Amino acid sequence: MKKLVKLLTLVFVTSVLFTACSDKNKETGEGNKENKPQQTEAFNPDSDPNGVEFSEIREKLGAMPKVEGEIKLGSVAKAFENEYWRTLKEGEELGTQKFKENGYNITLDMKSAQGEGDEQGQLSIVEDMINKKYTALLLSPISDGNLVPGVEKAKKNNIPVINVNDGIIKNADIFVGPKAIMNGELAAEWISKKIGGEGEVAIVIGMPKAFAARQRTLGFENWMKSNAAGVKIVEKQNADWDRAKAKDLAEIWIKKYPNLKAIFCNNDVMALGVQEAVNASKRDILVVGVDGIKEAYESIRKGEMDATVDSFPLYKGQIAVEMALRSLGGQQLPRVIWTPQALIDSTNVNEPSEKIINWKEPVF
Repeated sequence: MKKLVKLLTLVFVTSVLFTACSDKNKETGEGNKENKPQQTEAFNPDSDPNGVEFSEIREKLGAMPKVEGEIKLGSVAKAFENEYWRTLKEGEELGTQKFKENGYNITLDMKSAQGEGDEQGQLSIVEDMINKKYTALLLSPISDGNLVPGVEKAKKNNIPVINVNDGIIKNADIFVGPKAIMNGELAAEWISKKIGGEGEVAIVIGMPKAFAARQRTLGFENWMKSNAAGVKIVEKQNADWDRAKAKDLAEIWIKKYPNLKAIFCNNDVMALGVQEAVNASKRDILVVGVDGIKEAYESIRKGEMDATVDSFPLYKGQIAVEMALRSLGGQQLPRVIWTPQALIDSTNVNEPSEKIINWKEPVF
């Protein structure tokens, strides 16, 4: 009897150990190829080793492919309350019209969330488009995670997804947008030159959930650390892409730091709010934003805002539509396609955008 008890105990312990090892393998992916984490888990389009500049894609792939049948593109932006997203909409509509004029049976339905914090509302729009069986989706997520469930559903329905800038969709087929980290680097380099490589500066951050906000901030900080040791970042706080919040932050900082020389903002909407505070203070403080919206251009022309890093949403929208059609036409695209960007200040604010980025129409 004792021998039987010992034998049963040994079997039980062995079973427990085996189960524990199996569970550990499932968690780590060891011994189970199906459970290995996908490469997209750590996806960073700024540093993707296979990323390609848009101009190079055109050269490599050549003329546009034919796409048979009806093409229904669904596009979802963050929020049309921000001029940037309205301009992206104009770009996608313009691109769609050009393809229609060249024989493509194409339509575009573009919507946005109610605000730049409406993550669930944006997801609901995407899910509705999937239910209506759109041919492809162009998505600009509010955060890095809010549209992932929708994209998983799109994949099950064989609907390709183009991630158009800002938040990152780790399971999207293609990413189209500028290197966000370079937004911050360009701003840092410009500010450093203007203030002689030394002095106090501050950063107004967008929404931390958004990849673009984190990367723009990181690019600015890293460039200063590597190239301008005399520049001290005295403050960095979130304003959640909100103009009024950014203005409030700037008012506090202007009073707190009598030697503040510049404020870098993660987008132009916040930069315009900061500029209002600077104007009221009568201080000489540089203000630089990101996006290249029309109001920022007008502010630069008036001698108020000093610069913006333009990612040319009017052209990015056209590029997104083009990449969707190239993909639908069977052409093999890289996971990441980098779109143009440039720093705009008083020296080039009146120069045509198409000249700055050397824009050319696609070949049909």
